Formats: sequence, C-alpha cells, structure tokens
Amino acid sequence: MLGLIGTLRLGTRALAAQRQGVEVAGHNLANVNNTAYARQRVSIQSTASSDGLTDPVGSGAEVVAIRQIRDRILDSQVVTEGAVTGSLEAQQRALKLTQSLLGQSIDRGNTGAGGTSAADGVGGGQQLAAGLTEFFNAFASLAAQPASIPEREITLRKAAALAAQFPALDTRLAALGGRLDESLDTDLKSTNALLSDIARLNGQIVRTEAVSGGSANDLRDQRQAKLESLSGLVGFDAVEASDGSVGIVVAGASLVSGDVREATLETFSDANGDRRVRASGTTDALAITSGSVHGTLEARDGGLNDLRSGINDLAKSLIDGVNALHATGFALDGSTGRTFFLGTDASDIRVNQALLDDPGALQVSGSATARGDNRVALAVSQWGNQPIAALQGQTLGSAYNRIVGRLGEDLSSVNQQLADQKVVAELLKGQRDSVSGVSIDEEMTDLTRFQRGYQASAKLINTIDEMMETTLSLKR
Repeated sequence: MLGLIGTLRLGTRALAAQRQGVEVAGHNLANVNNTAYARQRVSIQSTASSDGLTDPVGSGAEVVAIRQIRDRILDSQVVTEGAVTGSLEAQQRALKLTQSLLGQSIDRGNTGAGGTSAADGVGGGQQLAAGLTEFFNAFASLAAQPASIPEREITLRKAAALAAQFPALDTRLAALGGRLDESLDTDLKSTNALLSDIARLNGQIVRTEAVSGGSANDLRDQRQAKLESLSGLVGFDAVEASDGSVGIVVAGASLVSGDVREATLETFSDANGDRRVRASGTTDALAITSGSVHGTLEARDGGLNDLRSGINDLAKSLIDGVNALHATGFALDGSTGRTFFLGTDASDIRVNQALLDDPGALQVSGSATARGDNRVALAVSQWGNQPIAALQGQTLGSAYNRIVGRLGEDLSSVNQQLADQKVVAELLKGQRDSVSGVSIDEEMTDLTRFQRGYQASAKLINTIDEMMETTLSLKR
C-alpha cells in the first residue's frame, strides 16, 4: 500500500503532469499563427501500482511523451505537390516574360485556333507581322511605278525597318534566355542553403532525441518547413533513417545524408552551350522533374527556344525567298547580281547597304532594257502570300501566327494547370491543418482542464499534509 508518503508522491507526480499539460497547451497557443508548427499533446500514463490490502493500488500518473500530431502521408503529399506548383509557377513566369517581349497578349482567350492576327506583333510599335505586311505592300506599290526613285526609297525603308525588327527581337529573346540562366543560379544558391540547413537540423534532431529519449518536435517542425521550401525549388526523394534524420536524393544523386551535405547543385554548359544542372563532383546533367528549376529549364528549352527557332526560320525563309527573286531582276541601269538581304537568320538579317545608298540599283525589272518593267516587284509582292516549303507549306504571315499562337497555347495550358494545381495544394494544406493545426478553442479547453487538474492535485497534497499533521499529533 502507498501510505501517506506514497500518496504524497502520487500527488506530486500528478501536479507535475498537470503543469506539463498547461505548458504544452500554452506552447500550442503561442504558435497558433506559426504555419510550420504542428500541435502537440502530452501523453499521460498510469504509473506502476503497488500491493494493497485486497487489490493492487494505483500510484498515480506521469507524462511519458509529448507527441506531435502529424500525418506523414499528408506531409509527404504537400512536399510533392509543392514541387509541381513550383515548376508550373516558374514556367508561367518565363512564358509571361516571353509574351511581354512580343508586346501582346497571346493566351487562348484572344488567339483562337488561328493564332494572332496580322495586326498583332512585336514590341511596342515594332510589329513584325505588320512589318511583313507593309514590306510586301511596298513592293506592290513599287510594281505600279517601278522606275520611281521615291517609291524605291519607300520600299527600301520598309525593308530596312522589317529587317531591323528581327535582330532586335532575337536579341531580346537571347537576353531572356540569359536571365533564365541567372535565375537557375539563384534558385540553386537557395537550394544549396536549404540543403545545408536540413543537414544541420538532422544533426540537432539526432543528438537531441538520443539524449532526451523523446521526439525533438520543434526541430522536426523546422525541418519540415525547410523540406517544403526545398520542394518548391527542386523535386527530391526524402528517405528517413532510423535515427530520425532525413536523406535528400535529387534525380538519383544523394545530396544530404544524416548531418552531412554530400554534394551541392551547380550549373554547367553542355556541348551545345546550354546551361544544365548537375551535382558537384559529377559531369552528367540531372534529369530534374519538378520544382522551379525544372520549370525554368522547361520554359527556356521549350516555349522560348521554339519561339526563337521559329523566328529564325521565318527570317531565313524571307532572306532566301526575296533574294532568289531579286537575283532574277535588273536595276534601272540594266545591271544585276546584287543581293537584297544579307545575313543568314534573325540574328543578322539586314538590307544590302549598296541598295540603300542607290535605290536605282534595286532589281525589280524583268528586263535589262525595260526600265518600266515590274515583273520582279510584282513577283516579290505576290510571294508573300504563297506557301513556303521550308515553313511547312505556310505563308510567312501564317507561319508567324502559328509560332506566336503556339506560345500562347503553352502559356494557356500552364495557366490552367497551375490553377488546378493550386486547388489541389490548398485542399491538401486544409486537410493537414485540420489534423496538425492549432485550434484556439480546443487549446483553451485543454488549458482549463489541466488547470483544474492542477488545482485538484494541489488539494490532494494539502489533504495529505493535514493527515500527516493529524497523525503526528497522536504522539503528543
């Protein structure tokens, strides 16, 4: 049997258990607005009983653990969906930047099946589609007055304006590619910092739990927040070890093991000069499948690269087609052999300076002796509406519309996917909050319950003290 001393110890343990319950409830309330925090609960268990006069007598209760209320499946899903969201957000940002370089809104709502209209074009007043139209219209006007120097000057000015738009756009697109490469470096810097933080927290968790024998709940909260931030940057696999540490593996490369950051992520240039991502100490690019790093690479190598390649194909077709027709014509003095466009693609297309200096050298006549012949000028003006084999049988205008329309479709698709993804992410976070989030009403109820328990335990101790005084007074 316990006796008075044993019952006094029972009351002391009860007092400590209720006090710890108040402390945990207070800790939960203090973190009610901490989104990384998972609520905690004291686990109270009966202590060993002792022999009584008839049956075993209980010796009270004590706190055996302070447990986190977490659902590991939900935590894992939040991390996974965070990586998908990060990828889509990065793609959306990159494609919107690309769209801004075109100076127009090109989402599904205004392009339709046929892409943009000829009136839409590139950057503020420098409209590529409109420039193409004006270029061929100028040759049509020149065909009406092929010997007119003013008409020739107008045609060459329109040609020079159109030719200037291609390198300007190509330069802007190349610069955007460079900015996306810079964003990769920034994301990887943040990624490596988070990897170091996770390795450090792993060490603290392992040491704390080894000493205390319990769970380092607050440190685990901090690590979970770091894992979720990391997933927004790069998709990874997390492997929890028996000692409580979490290993991080990205595309098969082990980056964190225990409290050691085994490798970092870095960019490098591949054989084509494109920036790729690899683990330090390795040579092969990692096949990253989610996170903002993946989204940036996807947009750069997808929508942006396709647009730039399409604009280059368009410029090359323009150069080859117009030059081929111009080569068959004759200048006002009957000479020939001059090239109209110089360059090879959008990066360096330009009008032959010899023509700009001498408009009479423009070869628009089909005869060396007939100054008023317009066959070549007419052929050039009509060629703009003819299908071109190098552009998959499309005209220059329709090919441009298709190039821009494809970018619009990519952006529209990403916008829709991101909207759906955010709904999924919010639902998951809502489910997790219902499990792990702090409820003020619930905590206030617990606080009152533990407070009353503490008061009752104190009353028990006071009662035992009075009984001991009574017992001692019997000897007087």
